[in-house]
Amino acid sequence: MKISKSIYMFFIPGFILYSIFFLYPTVSALFYSLTDWDGFSPSFQFVGLDNYSRAFTGDSIFLKTIGNNLKFMLVVVIFQTLVALAFALIVLKNTKTTIFLRALYFFPTILSSVSVAFIWSFIYDPSLGILNQLLELIGLGFLTQNWLGDANLAIYSLAITQVWFHAGQMLIIFVAGLQAIPQDLYEVAKIEGASKWQTFTKVTWPLLAPSATIVVAYTTIQSFKAFDLVFAMTRGGPNNSTEIIATYIYKVAFRSFQFGYASAISVIFMVIIAIITYLQFKALRSDRISY
Repeated sequence: MKISKSIYMFFIPGFILYSIFFLYPTVSALFYSLTDWDGFSPSFQFVGLDNYSRAFTGDSIFLKTIGNNLKFMLVVVIFQTLVALAFALIVLKNTKTTIFLRALYFFPTILSSVSVAFIWSFIYDPSLGILNQLLELIGLGFLTQNWLGDANLAIYSLAITQVWFHAGQMLIIFVAGLQAIPQDLYEVAKIEGASKWQTFTKVTWPLLAPSATIVVAYTTIQSFKAFDLVFAMTRGGPNNSTEIIATYIYKVAFRSFQFGYASAISVIFMVIIAIITYLQFKALRSDRISY
């Protein structure tokens, strides 16, 4: 069947938007990453791969941001996925109570990142924060901490905030995936005498793998893009312990006016996300899971 050339006109609007908002910025970042542009001057010098060399051999803060981002990502991906899956199993049935609970769990997602940052900054406050007061109230005063002021704890405190912020969003994906599983399979498993754990590992999880892949990949990208939450709560402190790649790019570009170097970091940032996401998709591909 011959396809009319006019059909390609339908692709033009999407391609234009893609070019303006993704292709052009990406090419520009690659170009400026090879220069020493300060973001304002009409002229600049090409420096080749010097910015990339500097990032990996002459910038200890950047290397620290990679470590911080990986810690943040691991905590968020693991706990957000587990919490979302657990809640999805609880609110799976369509009753008035579970529908209300889904809305309640999803509610934090509609808040702005800055609002969430202010709420949790108050919760973590060492003097007036409700977390330390609650620990004191239940007799666990020895666990009270300066949650955002301790360089060893701050990044994990931010990760817990991120989990609270977006777990409800991932819950909806898991609920949709669980509801798509044929109930006949559960009846067969019950007849065969499978335990609840066996039913989950042999029926639920394999068929939920596509949803889990989406959740893990999306959560990973979210954790790398958590600029507004991190910046509003700690601004990368204390002592760069919560500095992630996104906040560091902002500081290099708009505080130090090293746009060329910031572009190089952005390119590295993009490559890191691409590699991690690819590995996750490879590990979680549903056709690799045996039934």
